[in-house]
This record gives sequence, C-alpha cells and structure tokens, in this order.
Amino acid sequence: MSYNTFGHLFRVTTWGESHGPEIGCVVDGTPPGIPLAETDIQPFLDRRRPGQSRHTTQRKETDTVRILSGVFEGVTTGTPIALAIVNEDQRSKDYDAIRNQFRPGHADYAYIAKYGRRDHRGGGRSSARETAMRVAAGAVARKVLGQAVRIRGALIQMGPHAVDRARWDWDEVERNPFFAPDAGAARAWEAFLDGVRKKGSSTGAVVEVVASGVPAGLGAPIYGKLDADLAAAMMSINAVKGVEIGDGFAAAALAGEDAADAMRMRDGRVAFLSNHAGGILGGIATGQDVVVRFAVKPTSSILIPRPSVDRHGQEIEVVVKGRHDPCVGIRAVPVGEAMMACVLADHLLRHRAQVGPA
Repeated sequence: MSYNTFGHLFRVTTWGESHGPEIGCVVDGTPPGIPLAETDIQPFLDRRRPGQSRHTTQRKETDTVRILSGVFEGVTTGTPIALAIVNEDQRSKDYDAIRNQFRPGHADYAYIAKYGRRDHRGGGRSSARETAMRVAAGAVARKVLGQAVRIRGALIQMGPHAVDRARWDWDEVERNPFFAPDAGAARAWEAFLDGVRKKGSSTGAVVEVVASGVPAGLGAPIYGKLDADLAAAMMSINAVKGVEIGDGFAAAALAGEDAADAMRMRDGRVAFLSNHAGGILGGIATGQDVVVRFAVKPTSSILIPRPSVDRHGQEIEVVVKGRHDPCVGIRAVPVGEAMMACVLADHLLRHRAQVGPA
C-alpha cells in the first residue's frame, strides 16, 4: 500500500494498524537543534486518546509515545524522528462476525475492490486509530513553528446543533469533553448525544481550526497554495466530507464589496478590517488568522441494522458491535490541529528554502 506519507520538506509517514501490536510514524525534515522530548508530545495525545468520557469509544489506550530516533541530548539531530505507541486494548474478536461483510459507510468494499483483501479488525489502516500518530507528528511540527504560532481547534456543530458565536470562549474548549467553545452548547450536546447513543445511532460534526501568528508569505501560487494543502490535509482525516477556508461556502452569498477584506494602514503596517478569506489570498498567508473548518460524517459503526452485501454476493443486514464513537468529530479536533501544524511547518520550511526567513 502506497501513499502513507504527506508533506514536502516536513514529511510524515505513518505505519501500523488499529489492532496490530503498535502504531507509529517517521517525521523527516525537522531542523536540528530544536528541544524535543516525549513530554512535549504526550499532552496532545492525551487530548485525542479514547475512553476519557462516556461520549467517546470506551477502548482504553494510554497512547504513551516513545521517541526511537532523531533526538540526542534533548534536541533534534536533523535525522528522521521515529515515534511509536503500543496498542494496549484491542478486542479483535468483536470483528469476527463482519470478516466477510461489507459495513455500510466504511471502506470495506473499497479496500476489497482495490487490493483484493482487507484487515477486518477495526478497519486496519482505514481506522481512525492511525490519527494518533498524526497528533504526535503535529506536536513535533508545533516545535518547528515555535511559540509565535498558536493553533487551536473547537467543535462548532454537533448534528444540527451549532454553537452561539456570541458566547465563544477559547478557555471553555478545555473545560468540557466536546472541545466546545460555548458552555451552553456543550450542555445541550450532552443530552443530544446521550439520545443518539441510546438509539444505537451516531451523528456528525463540524470542527474549526484557527492558527494565529502565521507569518505573511507562507504558501506559493498556483500548485503550492497554502489553502489547497490545508484542504487536502483535512480531507485526509477519517470521515471528513467537506472543508472550507474562511467564509467558505457562505462566501457565495456575499456581495463583492462585503467579501473582499478591506485594508488600512495601522502603525505603519497593513491592517485588514475583516477576514472573510481565512488568512489566505492567492494561496499565500496574509498574516491574519488562518481559519479552516471541516465536516465529519456520522460514525458508520452503529447498532441499527443496515442493508448490505457480503464478499460472496449475498444480500445481508449488518449490525456493527464493539466500541465506537457516537460522534467521531469530537476526537477529530486535536487531529485537525495536528494537520494544521504539519502543513504550516512544511510551508515554513519551504518558504525559508526559497526566500529566506519568514
């Protein structure tokens, strides 16, 4: 299987399966001399790991990361950084019943159509378990970017229920199990998701990721656009079905004079009066906040029987048992942050290679 690597100068290759002994990644392109320890990575993994509330899968994984290479005497050496996590709580027998079944909404049929085989234990490489290593790589990317760049994500919609932006509070994101920036929305989602779970169903979500302090100039015209790479990165996350930058699809309803971000001079510098473009124009960062949103479809593993077929061409009904997130979008928040970090780190290094320090 190819295409396990993303990035250009800051490159990440992930490996491992949902129910294999370990998962891991190799991060290549990190400059030498950057302080890096497992304690720099672990807090981000702790935000993503399963089993932290009744609203996520009850699979118990500590997601304890080990640095296997690329760091010596507490700093990066410039060589590939290998990271690994042991899988601790696999229950492969939960998937025995669907060994030859195609689960609706999953990649089962697509993998068989392409490769002629699949790992039925939790989906193998198609499982969201792989995203733990993206989060680990994202922690390394944040070290490359430095403290001047701040990346934050939030869940802004669950099912049909959106946050009230008038009550947006970034501090609230870390105070509830949904990464919600609106305490009122978090309380409403708790009751909503309890009802979804009791029905044996699932629901979708929308995640917003904002990067502040991004240097103007990152990105390149035509085929190296920052927003194009961000869109591809977010679309590569499991269950993501839509991505928008800035106002995104809502921009279609604006008049030209409203959509264009007006400019004035403030303290001898260009200042934008709005940010409909999401901090990117012509594929190049403007120095404003970079704003990305992505939509996550409902978790496909549900207890409600769904019509399908098996590998032998028989029509069947599929019920997926085991431990699953009723809303996979919740744990997608730190994954979206990580992908933002990886793309920005890659573009920072590419910018330096072409025109010097940002």
